[in-house]
Amino acid sequence: MSEIDDNEEFRKKAIFENMSSKRQKHILNKGYEKWDPFELPKEPIEMRRDKTKRTTQTLVREFLQSRNSEQYSNEYGRGALDICLGIINNNERYIGMFEFVVWYNKLLQEEEHEL
Repeated sequence: MSEIDDNEEFRKKAIFENMSSKRQKHILNKGYEKWDPFELPKEPIEMRRDKTKRTTQTLVREFLQSRNSEQYSNEYGRGALDICLGIINNNERYIGMFEFVVWYNKLLQEEEHEL
């Protein structure tokens, strides 16, 4: 091990020992070896952008502005925000939901049905 690794391990142990026992238990359950107290924080959600360089807030606002305000409720808007965050964060659950919706929409069009 190099001096840097030894120094980081010493700092890691010091950080761990100064935590509350509840937090220590949480780290031990996930695995002390996997825990990286020096990991850089993720970019804040409001700063994350999609492939078009838009934030989730911008995307949802543009989407809802394309709708008649009488056509949607708060629940509708929350659903749009949820899937937008999920897609931008590349969450497999939301990617699956998106791909199903695209597939289902195509099926409805092919069979001449409306949602």
